[in-house]
Amino acid sequence: MCGIVGAIAGRDVVPLLIEGLKRLEYRGYDSAGIAVVDGDMVRRVRRTGRVAAMESAAQAEHFTASLGIGHTRWATHGGVTEHNAHPHISHGDLALVHNGIIENHEAQRERLEALGYEFESQTDTEVVAHLIHYYRAQGADLISALQQAVKELDGAYALAVIDKRDPSTMVAARMGCPLLIGLGEGENFIASDVSAILSATRKVIFLEEGDTASLTREAVHVFDADGAEVQRDIHLSDVSLASLELGPYQHFMQKEIHEQPRAISDTLEGIVAAGGFDPALFGADAEALLRDVDSVQILACGTSYYAGLTAQYWLEDIAGIRCAVDIASEYRYRKVVANPNQLIVTISQSGETLDTMEALKYAKSLGQLRTLSICNVPESAIPRASKLVFFTRAGAEIGVASTKAFTTQLVALFALTGVLAKLRGAIDEVQEAAYLDELRYLPGSVQHALNLEPQVALWAEKFAPKQHALFLGRGRHYPIALEGALKLKEISYIHAEAYPAGELKHGPLALVDEDMPVVVIAPNDSLLEKVKSNIQEVRARGGEMFVFADADSHFGDSKQVHVIRTPRHIGVLSPIVHTIPVQLLAYHTALARGTDVDKPRNLAKSVTVE
Repeated sequence: MCGIVGAIAGRDVVPLLIEGLKRLEYRGYDSAGIAVVDGDMVRRVRRTGRVAAMESAAQAEHFTASLGIGHTRWATHGGVTEHNAHPHISHGDLALVHNGIIENHEAQRERLEALGYEFESQTDTEVVAHLIHYYRAQGADLISALQQAVKELDGAYALAVIDKRDPSTMVAARMGCPLLIGLGEGENFIASDVSAILSATRKVIFLEEGDTASLTREAVHVFDADGAEVQRDIHLSDVSLASLELGPYQHFMQKEIHEQPRAISDTLEGIVAAGGFDPALFGADAEALLRDVDSVQILACGTSYYAGLTAQYWLEDIAGIRCAVDIASEYRYRKVVANPNQLIVTISQSGETLDTMEALKYAKSLGQLRTLSICNVPESAIPRASKLVFFTRAGAEIGVASTKAFTTQLVALFALTGVLAKLRGAIDEVQEAAYLDELRYLPGSVQHALNLEPQVALWAEKFAPKQHALFLGRGRHYPIALEGALKLKEISYIHAEAYPAGELKHGPLALVDEDMPVVVIAPNDSLLEKVKSNIQEVRARGGEMFVFADADSHFGDSKQVHVIRTPRHIGVLSPIVHTIPVQLLAYHTALARGTDVDKPRNLAKSVTVE
């Protein structure tokens, strides 16, 4: 959520700040602003709505500066108003941008009001600006004032601060929210996401929990939570500018749906190169850590949670190991019976999902130290906090609604299933080779499913006028029904629910009529005949069904039943292939309804607040 970019240079940084904010739009936001030090004053421009509105205002006011910060805000404390938009300014001296939530802001606000500070916003962020200003007024330099202020904050934050009294310095702090430093020649940068500064540099330092930093044009100094200066590793980002451009596609979501064969192939590369389910895929110490694991606990949110639900079927069916899947935000607040021999698996596209990170910390506090992270972003917080890591190779995912991150997570989870099954003796060499063959064919099967797009687009025209939809699936395809319903409501704003098809007669059937389209995931597996019975229940109530079946399933089209056949049934990996048409259905329905596909209302890409 939200986005930060800052720059100090020997050139005008305003165009860079605006470009950076545009590259951060995918994260989700409802207002944007920049603040710069211009001579002996801090100038600021803020607007609700899109970055483009703020850009026009900055151009009209002839903003230029060599030091500045920018922000895209996703509202938490206070409504979507210009007064609540970032940056926030204290006494005309310093400006600050903030991602995260300050939990003790009310107590700090009361204290600062008693000291004579006046507040113009409803935000928790303005408290931080005034608190730093207070310590500056006591004689502290900018970095010391920041360090003293953050010691008094409870919650999560990424902060960037500039001050007209020190126009050669920008300072930053990080706790619980991602923040990185970009290194240039005679210029340096701050960003919440490397995409914001890629046009200027690829050399980055990822700040760690509790770090603060001071940047000038020529130098960067990083301090740990105790205030001691430390050296953090410099990384060369492999994110390409091309991956952040639309190319021939209408939307990033469409682009990312079509990138799935390549993303899956790239993620499979290490598995295929290893010639089998090698524990080393998850880290050098993986075999020793995984060999005597007796159960698996998966923690995730949203789409990643549905990936975990799919993996539960694989892990129990193939590896013969008990598996539980919890929504991270629920797990972290319930009383858990700890098991030191349980593998804790966290799944997060960004690696910065706050609820998932906190759930991981909670599990570790209970003595559950066998931890594995499945993530798409190297150097993010959750992988750094885990003993084992599997990085999916989906590449940058810009659309808020996750697509290629989800399918590559499923590939990673199937690899984990294969490794655990092999270590437990649940599969032999013949079965391992058979699974590897299925994985090699997977990108091609996904491409065949993508070729169904014109047919799915025709279905979308029928969905566009509807207000509700029902998704049904059974067994390991039930989570794909859940994912299909989530995608449809995320980007088309059609209310959609998913149920195990066998549950239809236990309540949801009451909703079925001619205005409630029913989507059925119906591959040719052992549950197909059961699904056909559920379809008859809908048909008898006058419902209209849209069935995603396999080429070798025996379904006939009729006035009530529409069928699209995906490629031949590919066994245990079928959920990955059946994900493609439900993604396409959501995309084309949203397109037909004219919604903002890549930036759906009220949502953010990386959820770094509770």
